[in-house]
Amino acid sequence: VVYEQEGVFIHSSCGKNDDQDSLIAGILRVIEKENEVVVDWRPLDETLDTSNILCAGKDSSSVVEWTQTPKEKCSRGADRPSSYEAEWDMVTTVSFKKKPHSNGDAATHANGESKWSFLFSLTDLKSIKQNKEGMGWSYLVFCLKDDVKLPALHFHRGDSKPLIKCLEKHVALNESPHDERVLLVKTQKSLSQSFENLFDESSYGLLQKWKKDPYIVTMGKFSKVTNYIVGSLRSSDPSNQRRPPSEMADFLNDTIPGLKINQQEEPGFEVITRIDLGKQPEVSRREPVSAEEWAKNMDSEGRILNVDYIKRLIFKGGLCHTLRKEVWKFLLGYFPWNSTKEERSNLQKRKTDEYFRMKLQWKSVSEEQEKRNSRLRDYRSLIEKDVNRTDRTNKFYEGEDNPGLILLHDILMTYCMYDFDLGYVQGMSDLLSPVLYVMENEVDAFWCFVSYMDQMHQNFEEQMQGMKTQLIQLSHLLRLLDSGFCSYLESQDSGYLYFCFRWLLIRFKREFSFQDILRLWEVMWTELPCQNFHLLLCCAILESEKQQIMDKHYGFNEILKHINELSMKIDVEYILCKAEAISMQMLNCKELPQTVSEILGIENSPVTPDSDTGEDESAAELSCPASLYQSISTPVVAANGTRDGSQQAAETQSLTPA
Repeated sequence: VVYEQEGVFIHSSCGKNDDQDSLIAGILRVIEKENEVVVDWRPLDETLDTSNILCAGKDSSSVVEWTQTPKEKCSRGADRPSSYEAEWDMVTTVSFKKKPHSNGDAATHANGESKWSFLFSLTDLKSIKQNKEGMGWSYLVFCLKDDVKLPALHFHRGDSKPLIKCLEKHVALNESPHDERVLLVKTQKSLSQSFENLFDESSYGLLQKWKKDPYIVTMGKFSKVTNYIVGSLRSSDPSNQRRPPSEMADFLNDTIPGLKINQQEEPGFEVITRIDLGKQPEVSRREPVSAEEWAKNMDSEGRILNVDYIKRLIFKGGLCHTLRKEVWKFLLGYFPWNSTKEERSNLQKRKTDEYFRMKLQWKSVSEEQEKRNSRLRDYRSLIEKDVNRTDRTNKFYEGEDNPGLILLHDILMTYCMYDFDLGYVQGMSDLLSPVLYVMENEVDAFWCFVSYMDQMHQNFEEQMQGMKTQLIQLSHLLRLLDSGFCSYLESQDSGYLYFCFRWLLIRFKREFSFQDILRLWEVMWTELPCQNFHLLLCCAILESEKQQIMDKHYGFNEILKHINELSMKIDVEYILCKAEAISMQMLNCKELPQTVSEILGIENSPVTPDSDTGEDESAAELSCPASLYQSISTPVVAANGTRDGSQQAAETQSLTPA
């Protein structure tokens, strides 16, 4: 207990402040726990049984449960002072309920005062409203991040300043620019913080924690951030329902320092908006690479004969599932493409020894040692929470005491030994889960995961440099593709594309079904047809939804809600076709802006009038990365998702390595 104050009252009457029977005396405490700091108020005569404290379920960010109690309502009297605070209305019109005991019996007390008890974590605190000095005894109101206002607490003995000083040791409190009585919470982001309470909620009304931690928010439903961002940027005054883009820029720049996506078009963008990319070509896909095709491209010692060719096949059709366990090791960089079977076998032996040496490091840490290693404790705590809710509907991970869950846990703990600076950040279990599912082997899954994390490392670093860079790059690509849509998003305060944050953070893991993610990832790992193909996948999804968003005049809230509801409804083959078509548009553009060329990793040679000949065009095509996959001529699934009979017949064509 770091703060304790008696004589803190709740006034439960309907404005009859002189009626002592309407005052509920209590004790207010601030309590430091292992992983959080909580604020606790309860009546003086309430027992210390913590099961009596108002709290929500373990995985819910809603801190209090309440229902309207008609008999406690009272009409607003004519004699009520005009300065009567709005938060009193809540006290007179709602009754707080007890959280049921585990045996199902609700906790009750004869005097009924226990219904006012409450407890909340500081991570759920949004703001504190205080009364002005010289207005009787001090009182304050806690407002939580799901827009629940707790009953006003009146300090009959002393004032609230010591409490504020105590809270400032744990959270940053800034005076609201709109109301000097309001202190806004500005929590510093820490990637080691728990992501608890953000996974299992489905309702759209809950306020969440974008500004506190974008990583936390994007792991939950995108709509959860809606009320928070809107509430932070838009006044409750109906006459001022929109904030200027510059204010939105200030807000998000504070959230992700260094994120520079202009709300107004700069001169450099004017050139982009005039570029005609031409019509998107029709693109089709082929059947997955078969075991026979893979074997034909391997010599007697196990070397891959033509790496580019096999990558093109995988890009155009993916892999049949029986091949994934072997081929993913090449795609992720665990196995060198030019290695022999014997070399790979020796590599696995060395990597097995190395893995179990690292695993032994955390396995051999005693309880006493771990008590003195807070970071390891935090990593273990986060991993245990996340493992228990990662892909539990998949047969590989479902049920209690599932060996798949044990492997998931052990690999993530061992990765903390491999990269202790990064350790574990939520989202990493999402990246490991499909890899372990495919490998069905602890050691192979670990080293494939290590290779994948080498690609994704910047996404999880505390400075978020990888996420900042990708959001800016995505903005450039989308503006080139459709400047009108970009302008519309900006007009709705959505030009920062923060609704794509989760897509980028864990590579669409929660947007597609588990089997579709296997296909999507192996296609992306080919690194064809250009670098940053995953950004073109984002463009493809957004372009597919553009018409509905614009035709229905979706605003800030509706855009977040709509994008969130796309989860598990996106056709992976259609989006792959569309993203490939967009890449062909851009790769074949002779006036591609330098910025876009750098994002896609292509050389942008200047075009001269004399170069407009068939010979030069042919040479340009050969030098263009798009030619790497345009030679594959066995399409099956068209861009519109249909199967073409003539194309299907083309499957019989032989594909000879170049």
